[in-house]
Formats: sequence, C-alpha cells, structure tokens
Amino acid sequence: MPQNPFPVELLTTAQMARADRLTIEGGVPGMTLMEAAAAAIAKSTTLILQKTSARRVLVLCGPGNNGGDGYVAARILRSQRFKVRVAALSPPEHLHGDALAAAKTWTGPVEPAENASFDGVDLVVDALFGTGLARDLEGATAALVQRLNAWRRDKGQYVVAVDIPSGVDGTTGAIRGAAVEADETITFFRLKCGHLLLPGRLHCGRLTTAHIGIRASVLANIAVDTFVNEPAFWNKALPLPKIENHKYARGHALIVSGGPEHTGAARLAAKAALRAGAGLATLACPQDALPIVAPALTSVMTRVCGGPEGLAALLADRRINAVALGPALGVGEATRAMVEAALAPASTPRAFVLDADALTSFSDNPARLWRAIKSAPGPVVLTPHAGEFARLFQLRDAGDVPPVSKLEKARAAARVSGATVLFKGPDTVVAHPDGRASVTTDTSPWLATAGSGDVLTGMVTAMLAQGAAPLEAASCAAWMHRRAAEIFGPGLIADDIIETLPAVWRELAGA
Repeated sequence: MPQNPFPVELLTTAQMARADRLTIEGGVPGMTLMEAAAAAIAKSTTLILQKTSARRVLVLCGPGNNGGDGYVAARILRSQRFKVRVAALSPPEHLHGDALAAAKTWTGPVEPAENASFDGVDLVVDALFGTGLARDLEGATAALVQRLNAWRRDKGQYVVAVDIPSGVDGTTGAIRGAAVEADETITFFRLKCGHLLLPGRLHCGRLTTAHIGIRASVLANIAVDTFVNEPAFWNKALPLPKIENHKYARGHALIVSGGPEHTGAARLAAKAALRAGAGLATLACPQDALPIVAPALTSVMTRVCGGPEGLAALLADRRINAVALGPALGVGEATRAMVEAALAPASTPRAFVLDADALTSFSDNPARLWRAIKSAPGPVVLTPHAGEFARLFQLRDAGDVPPVSKLEKARAAARVSGATVLFKGPDTVVAHPDGRASVTTDTSPWLATAGSGDVLTGMVTAMLAQGAAPLEAASCAAWMHRRAAEIFGPGLIADDIIETLPAVWRELAGA
C-alpha cells in the first residue's frame, strides 16, 4: 500500500481552532505549541537554504499567532547563524497573549512590513496571516503581498508560508483580495480544506504537515466529516479479490452505449470497469451499433439494447449489480427515459453511475432526476465535470464572501439529489448525502484529455459492482485514476489510464 503523505482528516479553520483550544485546555501551553510550530518552520526553511547555499532570510510577521510563529522561527534561524530580518504589520508591543510572548523572544530590530525591502534576500517566511483569516486583504497589506509575489517571480527566490499562504481562505480555498504565492507551506496537525481546494492549492507549493503536540484524540470532539482522498481513507473498503471468488462474486458491470457514431466513450468505460476489478463487463448498445462494438471488444461482452424496454429486459438479469449510463448516450428525452428505466424500483438491488449526457439531459428539469434517484433500487453516483455540474444543479454563489467552495457546492448537490456526487476537476470532490466528503490532492494535468472522464465512470462502476459503498467507491476510483496518470506521465491518452491500472493495483495490493 502506498504511504500516505498526510493524515486522512481534513479540517475547516473552525475545527482547527477547536483542536488548538482543546489541547490548551488539556494542559499544553500555547507557547509550547508555538515553539513546536516554529521549530518545524525553521527545519523546512533550513533545508531549502542548505540546498541553495543561501543565508539571508526575511520573516514577515502578522498581528496574531501566525506572526508569533514567525518571531520564534526567526529566533531559531538566527541561532543557526542565518542572517535574519523581521518585518511586522504592527509593532510587537501591540500584540497580545502568546503572540506577544513570542515576539519578546526576538531581540533583533523589527521593521515596518509595508515598506520592507526584498533586496539582498534569499528566502521569505510568510507569517502574516494563518488559516484564521476572516477578511479580504486590502490597502498596504495587499500591496505588500503583491510586491512579494512579484519579487518571487522576478528573482526566482523561495517563499515559505506558515500554516497557509496569507490571503488564502483556510476553509474554502478562496483568495481573500490577494494571496501569497508560496513554494512550500508548513501547516500543523492536519491539512485544512483550503490547502487542497482551488485556487488556494495553486498558492501552497509543496505541502507539509508538522506534528506540534496536538493529539489525534481531540478529533473525537470535532466531528470531522471531510477527508483527504488517499488510500488511508478507503483502504478498508478496497475490493481485493479472494482466492475463492468467481467472476460473478467480483461483480457484473453493465455500460450502456449510444448509437453507431457514438460508441467510443462507452467502450472506454467498459474496458476500464474490467481493469478496475469487475468480474464481468457488458456493453449494451442499439442493434445498428453492434457491428461496430463487437469486433472492437474481446474481454467485454456485448448485448443489444433497444431503448428503455430493452434495458429493462436486460436488467432482469439479477447478476448485473452496477449500471453506468451517460457517456455519449445522447442528450434528450430518449436518454431521460433510459435513465428512468434503469432507476425504476426493482426487487434486485444494484448501484448506478450517471455521467455526461445522462446528467445534461435533465438540466432543464433536475427534479425529475431527483425523483428517479429517490426510487432507485440502490445507491447512485453522479460524476459531473464543472460544466455539467453548473447545468444540472444551477447553484450560484449569490454574492457570498468568500464564494461558496467547491466542497460545499458538492455537498449541497449531494443533499438535493440524494446521490453521491463526484465533482470532477483538478481538486476533485466526492460528497455523500450524509455530509461526508473527500478531496483529492494533486491531480495530473495530463488527465485533461478526451475520454478520461469516461474511463473514470467505468472505474466507479467497477468499484460499486465489487460491493464498495458509494463514497468509498467513488473516492477510490478517483484516486486510482489520478495515480495511473501520475505513473504514466506525459503523453497520456484515455486508453493509457486503463492500461496502467494493473500497476496501480500492484501498489495497492503490495504485490
């Protein structure tokens, strides 16, 4: 099993504040946490400086505990004989509590941050604002951030952010007026949602979580419902085959295809379903598409499916336990009727994946789809990209500041639809109607290729066919999809994702 770079729990800023508070109430002094955080900052900063043989550091300190971390880190770095300057948004004597105590540990001069010069600086530590930022940066502070970003780009020098790049909303990932562009971000205890959600993720650079003395036991009092989409989240649900299994025990996935001019997407989904572990995969298509489909597929079985009645007849086979509809199926009433036929109440429980045209076909009447999902004989997973999501759910930010995050949009969509929603993109979110959700870390840019989403549809269908619960099934498929692209690398096309899945399985199975 691949090692997980991060703990699996993903926190909001309010949840992180509660973790801090519970720890301090439990007897750990705030200054102890601050010293540990500063030590982690200094360690990462030192490693960067040693690689570049650099020694000149500017620490930018804000008016709260994030600034306090900066003062202590500056003291540690100076003790290691680096040349350190400190610049602050407000005079140290204006601070309070632990931040004031931290500032007193720095005995050097403190410059006004608004006028701080970056000349002769090799690395800047951004300790202006942490994940608790609740307002937009503006005026002199925004100008400072913009000068810092321009210096970093022009000079090619490093910026290390404390907790989160200043100006990034720790819960939503939104940019609050302006935001620091960091090369590395050192956060504490657990990642925050804003570290992984765009556009915040683009400002974080390399992410590191540091352990500073907060015990994992505090999570029991925080009601965590968001998770990093890594194997630690779903590995207990991973459907590895057993030696006593037969093919039907591994699930039978049915993929519904469009007409003769539109079979490629469904063929990709069907092949992906097999590679992702389904024991059998059948592609159902209209009669006139069969001469095209049958010669192109070997391991995938084919069946003729003539409209909703034909699909209903196919689903009389109780061994079919997962169905995918949508890829190149066509937009319109015919597809709506197919979806409703598939989701009609039945004595045989089975799972469903709806993608692409199966979603867009209901964009003018989403309530019709929600009714069908409510009556379905098993869980339903929707896999929209941003355009399909906007057309189907018609959710608007309504002037919210900061804007509603992708995570909260996906949660709202799951609640209103009654389905698990896999909201695709570079920060893929999977949300269950009960509020639980996962967020993907880094997605390969090479996944932006035709057919990639069809492959993912087949993979989700396979996980459901093998018995995984919908949140875990969709999260696992999204991770394997990303990992396959990461392994293959440049030049990826959709077929390559399918062919690389055995390498991903070998990692997961430890083979």
